[in-house]
Amino acid sequence: MRTVKLSLIFLLCVCVFLATGCSSELQDLRIQNDTQREQIAKLESELQVGALQLEQLRRQLASAQGKSDIDIESLKQEIAALEEDLAKKQELIASMQEKLLLGGAALPVELSTMLEDFAKGSDMVTYDASRGIVKFKSDLLFEKGSDTVASSAVEAVKSLCGILNTETAKQFDIIIAGHTDDIPIQRPATRAKHPTNWHLSAHRAISVLNLMTGNNIGPERLSVRGFGEYRPVANNKPNKGGNPQNRRVDIYIVAKGV
Repeated sequence: MRTVKLSLIFLLCVCVFLATGCSSELQDLRIQNDTQREQIAKLESELQVGALQLEQLRRQLASAQGKSDIDIESLKQEIAALEEDLAKKQELIASMQEKLLLGGAALPVELSTMLEDFAKGSDMVTYDASRGIVKFKSDLLFEKGSDTVASSAVEAVKSLCGILNTETAKQFDIIIAGHTDDIPIQRPATRAKHPTNWHLSAHRAISVLNLMTGNNIGPERLSVRGFGEYRPVANNKPNKGGNPQNRRVDIYIVAKGV
């Protein structure tokens, strides 16, 4: 009896430890997001101040009649340096906002291990453990020019749903992001349903969402985005020749409320 009691106490301690660990990791994610938001706000403030300075310098240059060539050249150099600095800040803000919205942090070890094993067992899936992103290759997930999930891919999405419905994963929300390459939609029948690559990418993301809700993923956890051809991961071929690597659906697993 004493041994049984000790075993129960041990199991209870393990459960408490695991729950505390998961909660701690989620808290860390939220802290990271809060810090990211503060950094973005600071950069945006600096961007506004810089934009005002740039406008003043441009006015000075426009009214620089009668000034020496040295003064004018100095103004031009100052404007160019400020423009470069503002461009870098804008790129940094955009990058930070994307990570804030679409994850960017490692997941709890238990969940990450399940997703790694899932990806290893499928030729249509890769997993980025550093950012908590499951990537589906669109050429295997959908028929060409279609937003209907291929029958050969349905089971893979169902398996992913099984992982995302575990207790650890239920602590997270899910963002489904569709991407295409830069090949224009040409077939009239396809263009009637998906006028642009933007439409196609969004419609494909919605199809995956519908399949997930049909496999018991709570709709309150799900959202979709469509990026069209504008977030390539590899160079497309010249003259809008496309690249299969850019045709994909990325599934971001993010802390609730992100």
